[in-house]
Amino acid sequence: MKISYNWVKDYLKIDLDPHKVAEILTGIGLEIEGTEDWESVKGGLAGIVIGEVLTCHKHPDADKLSVTTVNIGKGDPLHIVCGAPNVAAGQKVPVATAGTKVFHGNEQFEIKKSKIRGEISEGMICAEDELGLGTDHEGIMVLSPDAVIGSPASEYFKIEKDFVFEIGLTPNRIDSGSHFGIARDLAAYLSVNNISSNRAALPSVKEFKAKDKSDTYEIIIENHNDCPRYSGLNINGVKTGESPEWLKNRLRAIGLNSINNIVDITNYVQYECGQPLHAFDADQITGKKVIIRNLPDKTKFTSLDESERELSNKDLMICNTAEGMCIAGVFGGARSGVTENTRNIFLESANFNL
Repeated sequence: MKISYNWVKDYLKIDLDPHKVAEILTGIGLEIEGTEDWESVKGGLAGIVIGEVLTCHKHPDADKLSVTTVNIGKGDPLHIVCGAPNVAAGQKVPVATAGTKVFHGNEQFEIKKSKIRGEISEGMICAEDELGLGTDHEGIMVLSPDAVIGSPASEYFKIEKDFVFEIGLTPNRIDSGSHFGIARDLAAYLSVNNISSNRAALPSVKEFKAKDKSDTYEIIIENHNDCPRYSGLNINGVKTGESPEWLKNRLRAIGLNSINNIVDITNYVQYECGQPLHAFDADQITGKKVIIRNLPDKTKFTSLDESERELSNKDLMICNTAEGMCIAGVFGGARSGVTENTRNIFLESANFNL
């Protein structure tokens, strides 16, 4: 199980060396099998600075190249040959200076002072994909006019650094199978050993109130043995889209890809407090009933990955009045999954005995 130190510190206010934290966790039975320095962008944009293009003219011996001078806030302006069609004088741009290692996917290369078609080039004005900030390679990144010349690009782009623990969690310690669980155990150790009296605490939800209880879904549990408890919540008027960077970074640090803001926040809560959630497109719940049951053997079910699966009559299913919507605790269905068109969701929080 991967645990982000930054994430743990959201619930426990401490400032201990992460290697010391690794020793503590191992000592209390949460064995650290490995650690990793993590950055939201590979390489952390080390060596990339904000520059300003002072002059720009066509390369005398290459139609598609430009020769520029760039102020990087110290020393003489750099002479940089640039192949981007959108480079122009007056722009604020990210500049990789000589000696900088640039990561492009899994490849790495070092920027060196060189001659390109007879013109000296002392760095590189970078495109989005050359910095690992996106996939665009149509031209260089043109930054805001208020970007500070000479400042690190890591500050401008708010690159986050983290320390990730790999914990060999045993089945009897599922109480620590979340970031809050780890924060709680760590707080207990620090308190007992008089290192810190800070307590682990989840964010307050006291401002949350249900505004309308009229538009509800009936929950029917037919298999109480495999589902002792099932609860759900309607959330209407949502806008499905890209998650904010802080949420993406929390998930990326522990090896999860961002999907969209709705799916991401369900994953976030699971790894926050250990309770799995599942979001359904509420408008796809036929009959406004959520039924927890087993379907007949060999029933066909299309999962989120668009694969048609053949169910066993032992598979616990979350159904509406017409069809199965989800293999309980395992895999959501294609029809009821959250998409960019989803406007209303039914949020599941359940206890499955599987």
